[in-house]
Amino acid sequence: MAIDFGWWNKDPEQGKYQVNVSVHGGNIAWTRKQGHHTPWKPHTPTDDDRERLIYEAEKRVPRRLISQKQFDEIKALAANEGPGAHSGRRHRVAPGD
Repeated sequence: MAIDFGWWNKDPEQGKYQVNVSVHGGNIAWTRKQGHHTPWKPHTPTDDDRERLIYEAEKRVPRRLISQKQFDEIKALAANEGPGAHSGRRHRVAPGD
């Protein structure tokens, strides 16, 4: 089961954009979207984004929405560099490409 987190960021240069983090099976995917009719794009998280993810996950532990084990995994995955990736059907590259 995937665990999704989302929030909005405001940047003076890039404007307002939505950040979505999906954690599933030891994988983490950071994506962003700016505007209603734009596609989700990979997002390279900043230190503030990583702190926000841990903050959002920490709030879910006492409410039993995620377990302590899942929280520890999210903390470890948040330290990884780059936008991450899902190992799933929608991200497979076709043979020969």
